[in-house]
Amino acid sequence: MQLLILLVVIVGIVALGQLAKVYELSSRLSGRREEDISHADTRLNANLWLVFMVGFFASVIYLFVVYGDYAPPPASVHGVQLDWLMSFNIWIITAVFFLVNTLLFVFAWKYAYDKDRKATFFPHDNRLELIWTVIPSIVLAVIIIYGLQTWNDMTGEASAEALKVELYSKQFDWTARYPGKDGEFGQSNYNLITPMNPMGIITGEGVEDAMADIEKQIATLRGDLAMEKGLLLVERARLVANMAEDDHGHGGHGHGDHADHGDDGHGDHGDDAHADHDHGDHADHGHESDGLTAAAEARIAEIDHILEHNAEGLLIMTDAQVEAKQDKLKRLMRHRQRISEISSFTFESGLSSFDTGRDDQVVKGEFHLPVGEEVEFVFRSRDVIHSAFMPHFRAQMNTVPGVPTRFKMTPTITTDSMRTILDDPEFSYILLCNKVCGAAHFNMKMEIIIESREEYDAWLEQQDAFLVDEVTPSEPENEPMPSADVDTEGGEMAMIH
Repeated sequence: MQLLILLVVIVGIVALGQLAKVYELSSRLSGRREEDISHADTRLNANLWLVFMVGFFASVIYLFVVYGDYAPPPASVHGVQLDWLMSFNIWIITAVFFLVNTLLFVFAWKYAYDKDRKATFFPHDNRLELIWTVIPSIVLAVIIIYGLQTWNDMTGEASAEALKVELYSKQFDWTARYPGKDGEFGQSNYNLITPMNPMGIITGEGVEDAMADIEKQIATLRGDLAMEKGLLLVERARLVANMAEDDHGHGGHGHGDHADHGDDGHGDHGDDAHADHDHGDHADHGHESDGLTAAAEARIAEIDHILEHNAEGLLIMTDAQVEAKQDKLKRLMRHRQRISEISSFTFESGLSSFDTGRDDQVVKGEFHLPVGEEVEFVFRSRDVIHSAFMPHFRAQMNTVPGVPTRFKMTPTITTDSMRTILDDPEFSYILLCNKVCGAAHFNMKMEIIIESREEYDAWLEQQDAFLVDEVTPSEPENEPMPSADVDTEGGEMAMIH
């Protein structure tokens, strides 16, 4: 069967080639050149332009009728305004589309080629320049002003009674946070992010635990490096070499001084004083050298004891392993320094910023909002730029690492009501990432539940607080603030309470 199809195709190609040759031969016999086009052919092509225009416009109108109202109804207050803005732009674009294409098709039909007609040379006309400059400028100005007004209404300052919700993004996950009963979000710091604290919420206990964990890791790394055989041998060789250099340098220096005194031999008072001064310098230098030598000898003895009595506890690592541990040690010490610099401040309510995060409620998988109440969203990102997109509410805002962004919204249709409107019992509002952020970008979503205030309060009451504690807004500052002292000489840090 496949062979038969192949033969039919080949025969068809050959037939077309032969027809082309027949047409070429007939043209030569009739004395007609290929580039010569008859008046009938010209009018036929011109009339076909009008036929195509009608078919083209009919197909566009059909698509508008069938798919024009493709989006579900807006489920937020500003969504209605945004849809009006989009419709306004679409109608302007549609009008320009039909006008421009009508002119193109009609001009192609009207001014079909005629060998008896000569085109008019028309290089410039001020009136035409004015028309196609001023009119588009006015239309664009209207669009921009209307768009800016709509944007300012959507992103303006939220009311004091607005519900606050933070949406925290990371590859490839969303987390929602509510401020708790104190009405204030707990401060956050990326240095405190752990599996148990994915948003890095700052609390006194969190700072203490983070410092304790880092100190433990630093001690472990220092212990590993202190018991690495190669490092111990290198340290011992360096100490021995330094002791040898100190002994050689001290001996040479003293011999030179004595020779100089012998050559002078003047015995006057000035020389005696100079000799006394040199003697004092030598005494100090000798005392310092003796101290360093004693310390070096003690360390050498300590290394020898470790090598001799702790052979089984010694570690043998490659240069790459040693370098990796040293690099990790430096990073941990920098991390410890940054955590020690975290400081608190006091809100107007009297709460410490270390306490406001205790009653924050962190939720995953889905978050709830009350219908008919204004919501102020705060967006943050841990890693890359994401985009929080809630299509049914006509809301979208980029989430940028290190730069919190905001958006306000008032939902107007509950989830159950929208299911009735769309006749879809499985419908759910959804939060998506609308910025391609990595391999699992498609799976970065979170369900949104819009419900009555009573249902929302009941749901929120069931959500656990970040830290269960007795600290309340009426009893602030009950817990001592952790701070940090840094020993600049030794490079060690310790928490002081």
